[in-house]
Amino acid sequence: MVNLNQIVAVVDDDESVRRAIKRLLHSAGIRADTFASGDEFLSMLSSIPSYRPACVILDIQMPGTNGPEIWRRLASTGVPVIFITEHDDLAVREMAVASGAAYLLKPFDDTIFIEAVEMALGGTPSP
Repeated sequence: MVNLNQIVAVVDDDESVRRAIKRLLHSAGIRADTFASGDEFLSMLSSIPSYRPACVILDIQMPGTNGPEIWRRLASTGVPVIFITEHDDLAVREMAVASGAAYLLKPFDDTIFIEAVEMALGGTPSP
């Protein structure tokens, strides 16, 4: 079971993807904040030190600060990361797997996505 007070941060430069993921997470009872860029997300973290999402969903390829760079900056925090991408990148996939992050190709299966988020949040995936 997932703690409903936890917030998932969704960082993706595509508005329709952010909206769809937020809607999907909401349907599973998971709260989400969305960010249009890595820089917007990092700005939130630095301007509100108490803001700490329980999991971060990162698009790999974004203008400005990309997903892997955000992951490097978050590495010391222990916040679980789920990478999402339309363009499979072997080096990034290997880095994600080695670090314990999930790596999903768009479009991803909703059930698998929710299970990945639930596992990242420390819960048991829904049956």
